Amino acid sequence: MYKESDIGGILLTAINAKYIHSNLAVYSLAAYAGMQGIETHLAEYTINQPLEAVLSDIYDRRPDVLCFSCYIWNIEYVKELVTEFHKIRPLVPVWLGGPEVSFQTEEFLRENPGVTGIMMGEGERTFTRLCQYYKGRMDVSKLRKMPGIAYRDGENSIHVNPPAEPLSMDELPFCYRNLEKFENRIIYYESSRGCPFSCSYCLSSVDRHLRMRSLSLVYGELQFFLDQKVPQVKFVDRTFNCSHEHALGIWRYIKEHDNGVTNFHFEVSADLLNEEELSLLEEMRPGLVQLEIGVQSANRETIQEIRRAMNLERLKEVVRCVKQGGNIHQHLDLIAGLPYEDYDSFCRSFDEIYRLKIQQLQLGFLKVLKGSHMYDMADAYRLVYRDKPPYEILQNRWLTYGEMQRIKMVEEMLEIHYNSGQFLRTLAVLELQFTSPFALYLKLAAYYRKKGLDQMSHTRLARAEILYDFAVQTDPDHRKLYGETLLFDLYIRENIKARPKWAPDLSAFHRKTSKMLRDMGYERKYCHLEPFHYAVSEINPWEMLSDYKEIAYEEEPRGLLFDYEKRSTFSREAACTILLV
Repeated sequence: MYKESDIGGILLTAINAKYIHSNLAVYSLAAYAGMQGIETHLAEYTINQPLEAVLSDIYDRRPDVLCFSCYIWNIEYVKELVTEFHKIRPLVPVWLGGPEVSFQTEEFLRENPGVTGIMMGEGERTFTRLCQYYKGRMDVSKLRKMPGIAYRDGENSIHVNPPAEPLSMDELPFCYRNLEKFENRIIYYESSRGCPFSCSYCLSSVDRHLRMRSLSLVYGELQFFLDQKVPQVKFVDRTFNCSHEHALGIWRYIKEHDNGVTNFHFEVSADLLNEEELSLLEEMRPGLVQLEIGVQSANRETIQEIRRAMNLERLKEVVRCVKQGGNIHQHLDLIAGLPYEDYDSFCRSFDEIYRLKIQQLQLGFLKVLKGSHMYDMADAYRLVYRDKPPYEILQNRWLTYGEMQRIKMVEEMLEIHYNSGQFLRTLAVLELQFTSPFALYLKLAAYYRKKGLDQMSHTRLARAEILYDFAVQTDPDHRKLYGETLLFDLYIRENIKARPKWAPDLSAFHRKTSKMLRDMGYERKYCHLEPFHYAVSEINPWEMLSDYKEIAYEEEPRGLLFDYEKRSTFSREAACTILLV
C-alpha cells in the first residue's frame, strides 16, 4: 500500500515500451509544475505488464486527476486502460498528451468517451495550467480560453482550443536531480526542440520553432551526469548538429570532462558535419560518443519527394571519415515504403549503404503518422497501412505486400547476424559468394524458412551452427575457412563452454599449451587459445573483401589467444594476440 503522501492528487502516468526506458516527458511536466509550487505524482509501467495489474495499481493510488503520456507504442494499451478505469472511477478526469493524440483530437475524443481532454503539443505549460485549474486556482472560464487543449464539457460537447505558444528551452527545469529511479535505465536528455527540416514522414517537421537550451545550463547538467557516472545519456534532439556552435560546444565539453565511463548518443545529419566537428570527433575516447544517422534512402528521387534536405555523397564521405577514426559507433537508418522506391531501388539503397560497413544498419518500415505530410499524401501514394499503431505500411504504389515481406525477412537476418556484431568475419567472407549484400541476407532468410528455423528461438551457438551449414551449402569449397571464421567470431566475444559441432577436439592441444600459458601468466579461466590455419584475425569486417586470396593460409597453425580480461571499450571484443605454437 502507499503512504498517504503518495496517493490522491494529480497522477502523471507513463507506459514505456521496456523497463530500461524512462519517460522524459512526464518527469519534465512534473518538474515544471513543481516550479510553480504544484505537487504531482508519477507512475511508470511497461506495455509488457498485465493490464489488470496496472489498473489495480493506479486504482490503489486513488488519483483525483489521471494523465497519460501517449505514443504509437503504448496508445492501444492506454486506451484500454482508460476505458476500464473510467468504469470503476467515472468521476475522475482523464487527460492524455503526447504526439499520438496531438492530432485529430476531436475525432479521438468522440471515439474515447472515457477521456476528458487532450493536451496538444508541448506540454509543460499546458499541464501546469490544468493543474492550477483542478486545484481551484482557475475557474471554468479559464479552461475555455486555455491554449493547447481539447476537451469535453459537462454536456459532452467537445472544444478544441488554439495551440499554445512554444516555451523557451531555458524555462525548463532539469528533472534528473534524483537518479535513484533511473538505475539500470536509459537517461534521455534534450538540449533543443523543433527541427529545421520538413521530412514528410516525421512529426518533428510539424514543430518548426527550433529552440536551443543555453550552453551554460547544458554544461552544468552534463556535468551532473558525468559526476554520477551515468552509463549512457541519449540526446533526443531531432537534429543535434543543426547548429554548429551548439554541437561543438557540447562535444568539446564532454571531451574535456570525460569520466571514462559515460557514453553520449546523438542523432545527427552527417552531411552537415564540418571539418572542425569531424576533427573534434576524431579526438574522442573510443566509446564516448555514438552517432545515429538517418539516411532513409539512396534514391535521389525519393529523397527529394520526402522533402529531405540531404547531400548523400557528402553523407557517405563523412561516414567513411568517422569510421576511419575507429572510435565512434555509427548507426545508420533506412526506411522501406517511401515514395518512388520500388523493390529494385530499395535493394540498391540497401547495398549502397551496407557497403559503408558501419557498426549498425537499421531497416525500418514507413509509419504513416497522423499530422505528417505523408499522412496527407496517403491517397496519392496509394499507401496501404495498418489501422492500428504503429500504422506500419503494408504496400504502396511502388512496393507490393509480398515485396515488403521479403524486405522484412532481410531485416530479421541483418539484425541477428550483422547488427548483433556476432558473425562479422564469417559474413565478410560469405559476401564474396553473392552479387550483393541484400541477396546474401535474402537467401539466408529463405534458408531459415525452408528449414523451419524462422519461428524458433536459438542460442548464439545454435545460430553459429546454422550459419555454418548455410555457408558450406552455399560454398562447399571453403568449408574449413568458414569453420575457422565462425570459431573466431564465437571466441572473440566470449569463452564459450561448448564446442560447435564442426570444431575439432582440442584436448591434446590444450595439454600441450597449458603450461606455456601458465608460464606467461594467463589463466585458462580468463582466456582461450585456439589454433588457426587461416589469417582470420586479419579479416577486417568493416571493409569489403575482394577475393579469397586476401585470406592467407598457413600449413602450420598459429595459436590465437583471446584475453577476456582485456576487451575493447569500443567493440567489447576480447584482445586477440598471435602466439606461435
